[in-house]
Amino acid sequence: MDHLVSTLKAIGDKNRLRIVGLLANKKLCVCELAYILKITQPSVSKHLKKLKEAGIIESEQDGFWTNYFLVLNTNSKKEDKNLLSVVVNNLSQMPQMKVDMQASKKADREKLKCKI
Repeated sequence: MDHLVSTLKAIGDKNRLRIVGLLANKKLCVCELAYILKITQPSVSKHLKKLKEAGIIESEQDGFWTNYFLVLNTNSKKEDKNLLSVVVNNLSQMPQMKVDMQASKKADREKLKCKI
């Protein structure tokens, strides 16, 4: 039950929910997320840290950038996969996520002058 509480706390923030919705669709770096969410890179990093500590997201190095992605793999607990699937499915129907997905198409790390 503690893990479920940890997961719910991690996604219990509007910006972290938006990040989960975005990362369910594609890998993104901090500067792309900051551009889409219209918040600072340090704020994005704090949100990503909480999601990563809860085991909801992972990261991988891609040259100078670190890409973040949603974890829904076979190593995830069944309950976590089910909960995240429900959350992601509901998020995809929300107007804010549709706006965020449109913004993600314009987020180009090469043009955003990401601080690396």
